[in-house]
Amino acid sequence: MKSVLTILISLLLSSGIAVAAEQALIEPLPTLVETALANNPELKSSRARWQMYVAKARQSSSFEDPMLMFKLQNLLVREPLSFGGKDPNTAKVVGISQQLPFWGKRSLREEVAGHEAEAYRFSIEERKLELRWMVKETYYKLYAVDNSLAIVAKNLRIMQDFTTVAESRYAVGQGAQTDILKAGLERSKLLDMQISLQQQRKGLEAGLNYLLSRPTDTPVGQVTDFELPRLALSAAQLKERAEQQRPQLRVLNSQINKSRASHRLARKELWPDFNLSVEYMFRQAAMTDPGYDMFTVGLTFNLPIQRERRAAMIAESNSEATMSTEEIHSLKNNIDYTINDSLSQLERRQRLVELYQGGIIPQAEQTLESSLINYRVGKVDFLSVLDSRVSLFNYERELYESKAEYMMQLARLEAAVGSDLTAQQK
Repeated sequence: MKSVLTILISLLLSSGIAVAAEQALIEPLPTLVETALANNPELKSSRARWQMYVAKARQSSSFEDPMLMFKLQNLLVREPLSFGGKDPNTAKVVGISQQLPFWGKRSLREEVAGHEAEAYRFSIEERKLELRWMVKETYYKLYAVDNSLAIVAKNLRIMQDFTTVAESRYAVGQGAQTDILKAGLERSKLLDMQISLQQQRKGLEAGLNYLLSRPTDTPVGQVTDFELPRLALSAAQLKERAEQQRPQLRVLNSQINKSRASHRLARKELWPDFNLSVEYMFRQAAMTDPGYDMFTVGLTFNLPIQRERRAAMIAESNSEATMSTEEIHSLKNNIDYTINDSLSQLERRQRLVELYQGGIIPQAEQTLESSLINYRVGKVDFLSVLDSRVSLFNYERELYESKAEYMMQLARLEAAVGSDLTAQQK
């Protein structure tokens, strides 16, 4: 039979440090984030799309290739193979022509394509923010699950000690058999929770490996403990920083600039494009005609009479500008809400962690110790001991869940603002 001292030592074991030490540690969070940014295929696809639009922007201001022309002019039907000397109008002609857009169209096309490419460049940065957030969120969920598993493992050992004490009291006629059954039931509940947490961890491992673009069955080690970083910035400062650094705002501003340039280009389409051509005719003497060479210079232009099509182009650019402007307003509202909500959640979780660490958990440990001692001498029933154990178990889990939630809310806030807030405070 184990002594009371041995049982109390088991109760005071740390919640998971010994268990965590038996397994390999996970890579540092910055390493995981960098791996995700380097390997994620969606991010690679976004980079390729941006490079594609950069190449399109280079093409947009180029002239069309000139057209070179060769022709035999005014051949005689009765002598189709006679290329000169029979008729003074017969000539060999070489010509070249070049399409010339109306002044300003080329630069506007380049501006439109440049703003479009810029929007895709900032969308890459926005995707990086989302990827960092997802990696951090998964990382801290793993932290909460790992510590919950450690707490469950510790409580399984405690329940084994409780069972031993209940059996000892029952053997000497001081306890009831129901105490042994209750202890077994509580142990079964813990085993059920352990299975659920293990399955949850497997899902988180697969999710993290997916974000890192590595095989989903790659082992993921334990997440180490950490101290909660303090956030010194106010809501107003965070909003100002978001205005300056949030990539999605820059994406929408680029789209507005693109729509404005498209509007100016659509108005330019009301003016014609030109085609300049030069032809040189090689002639031979025929009859009394000395056969002097001749040349022709020509200028042709289209007639922009399709007003409905051009009016639709102007309306399209106006609608695009309005859409992007309203999306900016919506995004700013979302950023304001996220900042205020995250700051509220951070404050709440910070205070809960301090309360659990500084007051509730030490008091719950003392209550459990006292309950067990009193049960040993028959002053309280076994149900009181179990209630004390369940209370301590729940408080310890809530402590680690609050710490994980604090860090997830901080990651959410960083994604809303567009920068790493903890790195800039060090």
